Amino acid sequence: MPDWLSTVLMIVAALLITWVLLIAVLWWQQKRMGNDVNWREIMRLVPDVIRLVKRLATDTSVPRGARWMLYGLLGYLLLPIDLVPDFIPVLGYADDAVAVILVLRFAIKHAGLGTVTRLWPGTEAGLASLLALVGHGKKSRRT
Repeated sequence: MPDWLSTVLMIVAALLITWVLLIAVLWWQQKRMGNDVNWREIMRLVPDVIRLVKRLATDTSVPRGARWMLYGLLGYLLLPIDLVPDFIPVLGYADDAVAVILVLRFAIKHAGLGTVTRLWPGTEAGLASLLALVGHGKKSRRT
C-alpha cells in the first residue's frame, strides 16, 4: 500500500474516532442533564440567541478574537452540514447547542457580562436561562 494512502486512511480513522467520541460525550451530557432541562423552553430562546450572537459579532466594543469566534459560530449554524446530522434525535441539535454554549462562554469572558446584558434582545428571564445554560452563575440585571 502506498504511503500516501496509509496517511489518508489514518486521517480518516482519526476523524471517525473523534466523531464517535463527540457523539458519546453529547449522549453522556444529555443523560446527565436528564429531565432537569426543559428543552421546549430552551428552544424559545433560539431567536433571541441568534440576534444576540449577531449583535455581539457586529459590536466594535467586543474584542476582535471574540467577534471572529461569533462570526464562525454564525457560519457553522448556517451551514447545512453538521458534525452530527440533525435527523439523529436529540443529538442532532446537541452539537449546535454545544457550539453556541462554548462560543457564548468565550464571548462573556472576553466582552464582559455587561456587554452581553446590554445587547440581549429578549426578556430578563430568557437572559437568566441563557446564563444558566452557559454556566455563568451570576444573576443578571439590566443596567
